[in-house]
Amino acid sequence: MTTNPTPQTFLITGASSGLGRAFAEGALAAGHTVVGTVRKDADAEDFEAIRPGRSLARLLDITDDDAVFRTVEEVEATVGPIGVAIANAGYGHEGVFEESTMAELRAQFEVNVFGAVATVKAVLPYMRRRRRGHILGVTSMAGLITVPGTSFYQGSKHALEGILETVGKEVAPFGVHVTAIAPGSFRTDWAGRSMVRTDRSIADYDQVMDPVRDHRKAADGHQLGDPRKAAEAVLKIIGVPNPPAHLLLGSDALRLITNGRAAVDKEIQEWADLTRSTDFPDGAQLPG
Repeated sequence: MTTNPTPQTFLITGASSGLGRAFAEGALAAGHTVVGTVRKDADAEDFEAIRPGRSLARLLDITDDDAVFRTVEEVEATVGPIGVAIANAGYGHEGVFEESTMAELRAQFEVNVFGAVATVKAVLPYMRRRRRGHILGVTSMAGLITVPGTSFYQGSKHALEGILETVGKEVAPFGVHVTAIAPGSFRTDWAGRSMVRTDRSIADYDQVMDPVRDHRKAADGHQLGDPRKAAEAVLKIIGVPNPPAHLLLGSDALRLITNGRAAVDKEIQEWADLTRSTDFPDGAQLPG
């Protein structure tokens, strides 16, 4: 792996396993210091053993907004300026929309959206004042396409995609970069023990949902994406003058998102005349 010539302090949420752990290990191997947030004491001990002195764990529940801000403040004061923040912590929810509960939706957004946003809000003032920094949020290819059976998860990732892209435009004048990372399927625990699955209850959805659930379970452990290569890809955009606002990871993400967006573009153009028919003749056009 290519070593970044300027070691920095990384903050990575959800660093105990999966892509978060891979990002941390990659950054540590490249010579950086990594503060990784975890939920359990045992995970903290394991994380700090990766590179003693440079792999630093912090216990954190990212749904606790105050704790997120306190943690960032403490890291800035005791470890050093956070140059790169990766809002990675999240989990998947699988379930037919009609069968899934409002409580499950709120829990999904608490972690995947509000927890990520709290992380971004906590690090941003420091980066803005220093006029440098890179914020990355791990969304998903599900944040740019839709498939049956994960509407709550996809909704959370669509929300995060929109927030990160907007923030990136707001902070660009301050030398702060924002990138939404959209992974495809990777060999992590996302589709295994880390996924919450709503019990099936409505037979009408069997033909839609059963094949989706069966395929996801069968593919668990055999996914296309290599987490170590994902870390290598992410490190390649750290420190470049113009990093991407969106970074897809995995050829499956590239294929599915390209096809999905082409279908949306095609439909938009097919109905363009009806779209234009709602304008006032003398109305003002928005910039852009």
